[in-house]
Amino acid sequence: MQTQSEFLKLRQHLEQTIVGQRALLDRLMICLLTGGHVLLESAPGLAKTTAVKALASGVHASFQRIQFTPDLMPSDITGSEVFNPKTGDFQFAQGPIFHEIILADEINRAPPKVQSALLEAMEEHQVTIGGQSHGLPDLFIVMATQNPLEQTGTYPLPEAQLDRFLLHVVLHYPSEEEEMQILERDRRLHFANDESAPDTRISPDTVLKARHEVAEIHIEQSLERYVVSLVNATRDPGKWVEGWQEHIQFGASPRATLAMVRAASAHAYLVGRDYVTPDDIIEVAPDVLRHRIIPSFTARSSQLDADKLIQGILQAVPIP
Repeated sequence: MQTQSEFLKLRQHLEQTIVGQRALLDRLMICLLTGGHVLLESAPGLAKTTAVKALASGVHASFQRIQFTPDLMPSDITGSEVFNPKTGDFQFAQGPIFHEIILADEINRAPPKVQSALLEAMEEHQVTIGGQSHGLPDLFIVMATQNPLEQTGTYPLPEAQLDRFLLHVVLHYPSEEEEMQILERDRRLHFANDESAPDTRISPDTVLKARHEVAEIHIEQSLERYVVSLVNATRDPGKWVEGWQEHIQFGASPRATLAMVRAASAHAYLVGRDYVTPDDIIEVAPDVLRHRIIPSFTARSSQLDADKLIQGILQAVPIP
């Protein structure tokens, strides 16, 4: 794996910016390596936006932050046709979506009409305006952040759009020791000399080459069947856990099966292996499935959320 050393340098770059949150950094790297999109959720102030900006600064790629607000229009994201009085016709003016790394900040602050503008771009890597399709860059990935739905001024993302995200990562508060490190690092930033820091950024070509290497990571057929069993267990949980027949209203689609294999392969790549193990699958399964299953009223009344249901399934389905 020729590009692995480059990504190890990128990982060090991220760790110099973000204290703790190792799972977050891994998930961002996994999405970069697979071309998948990631949804980051937490209360404000837990470095979601900072982490995405740090990743973008580590890649020689065009980056655009889009702040989602209630008054945002779809054309503010995708672009629109503008009349040219000199030629007498309409010309397409590209919107901010035409960059390689997109930070969709607080995506659930905008109404569903705007959120749906991302659907075609995230799935098809293109935007259609006025009957004409416009392709997006090969490297194109969306890294979105959202605040918990219980907070004021948020709109839930449609299930169809949630399914487009490879991973849904939920962040938690740092430990006391990590928060002390955050304070110390903040003080040092006032005396940092960025000019002396070596340029460790990687090129888009390196990223695309790494994606090809990740796609060639070996996975045994027994592990592929294990992934299929995990995803099918979300559709019929009662088959695996007694009393769970009606605990999941909607299970994960086949897109989850593909996402889990891709994410597990990227996880193996990051730890230096050219083959997938059950641990890789178990590590990424919660983030792959969390946004793709809908607990039923029966489950919620029993204090079982999506994470608890996923953990139950992981414990019930035998590891090959």
